[in-house]
Amino acid sequence: MSKRALSVTREQDFPEWYQVAVRDGDMAETSPVRGCMVIKPWGWGVWERIQAELDARIKDTGHENCYFPLFIPMSFLAKEAEHVEGFAKEMAVVTHHRLKNEGGKLVVDPAAKLEEPLIVRPTSETIIGDAFQRWIKSYRDLPLLINQWANVVRWEMRTRLFLRTTEFLWQEGHTAHADRDDAMAETRKMLEVYREFAENVLAMPVIAGEKPANERFPGADNTYSIEAMMQDGKALQAGTSHYLGTHFAEAQNIQFQNREGQLEYCHTTSWGVSTRLIGGVIMTHGDDDGLRMPPKIAPRQIVIVPMLRDKPEDKDLLDYCASLEKELKAKGIRVLVDAKPVKSAEKRWNWVRRGAPVIVEIGGRDAAGGNVTFMRRDVLRDGDKIVSHTKPVAEFVAGAPALLDDIQAKLFAEAKARLDGNIVTGIKTFDELAEYFGAADAEDEGGAFKGWAYVAWAKPEGAKLEAIAERLKALKLTIRNAPLDQKPVEGMCLFTGDAAREYVLIGRAY
Repeated sequence: MSKRALSVTREQDFPEWYQVAVRDGDMAETSPVRGCMVIKPWGWGVWERIQAELDARIKDTGHENCYFPLFIPMSFLAKEAEHVEGFAKEMAVVTHHRLKNEGGKLVVDPAAKLEEPLIVRPTSETIIGDAFQRWIKSYRDLPLLINQWANVVRWEMRTRLFLRTTEFLWQEGHTAHADRDDAMAETRKMLEVYREFAENVLAMPVIAGEKPANERFPGADNTYSIEAMMQDGKALQAGTSHYLGTHFAEAQNIQFQNREGQLEYCHTTSWGVSTRLIGGVIMTHGDDDGLRMPPKIAPRQIVIVPMLRDKPEDKDLLDYCASLEKELKAKGIRVLVDAKPVKSAEKRWNWVRRGAPVIVEIGGRDAAGGNVTFMRRDVLRDGDKIVSHTKPVAEFVAGAPALLDDIQAKLFAEAKARLDGNIVTGIKTFDELAEYFGAADAEDEGGAFKGWAYVAWAKPEGAKLEAIAERLKALKLTIRNAPLDQKPVEGMCLFTGDAAREYVLIGRAY
């Protein structure tokens, strides 16, 4: 029997398990700046892989990368009232541009007050819109398709590494189109890019759908999301895509001359994912031994741990490991030989906690016999027993790409079975919904796993929707989205008793 690598299990305390998994997995740590994180090399390597995979998809769909300022004049945000209202409580504001020494202490120089306050970027619709109104003159300039990779600041009171931090990293796409149909097609296309990326790269199954009106991005006509189920049953909004109508175009005078020589406002979109995806990967795939990284985003897909004994024969062992490393790299595999002067068992568990997909341990007998002994991180144990495999080196190298593909597929299959098996149907009334999920404080008291509910509703808006949102809020529930893949709707709205128009997913969320 081998004890678990983490000090707390998911069943004991899932939120604490997450924090320990991030820390012991060497992903990130808190910083001296409240609400901000230091992303460590292994965590940054994961983000680099996410960037590389997603950036290729963004470019393949015709978008170009660019960069816009971190600071946004307050007057830009003031042009779009609904937008500014949605972010007002989260904005960081720069009001002065200089400090001075006063009595041996640094203080803000009151004489250095800015003529206009600057907002530290919470999102970039307004400043990018300012550029669009200069760049777009004719229908020939459309569609305009851009993306930027950047950092964002939204002031948060309760933070959690990767999931909710004051500063985070993301990509934000912004596009302008001649008409609604083209803009809506772009919105849905990028949602599908996110869905495919989440499932095929992150091995994280999601449900794509449209947000209700009260959950839309501030200023949007339509907001779509991909929702992932974490191992505690909560939803994680893993990506969003917004059709913004002409609201931002009207506020910032983004017009084009159509084929008939008349001026029209552009229809715009925006869409983005962030470092929150890393938190989603951890909570989707992690186990009580730490992280389990899907091979497609693991900075090192295979880690080789030579069992060094501080003896002359260590050189032959290292040469054997270096030869194996070279052969694997020739197959396009990201591989590392961990030759640090640390006990091999300690190194092995370090890589287990980090979630390296395949951990190879090479001892003197392996080298002498031309063999490779390895562990798969996706199936590390049989019960409490650690499972290892031994193969001839040539067979291992030849099968390594297929081995990684199998790990990727099995991580996805495991998560997909959890998602599909934990969406309850058949709830017809609000009382049944409340009874199913239990009291709002149940989750704080280690309540049972619940998953999501798939219920019919009438798609109300305005005061009716706000009243529904308040009833759900009392139970710490939200409508996640109305799945795009809908079965024929039947029955009455769970909330209003009116004829149902569609199905929605309801659950607790991060």
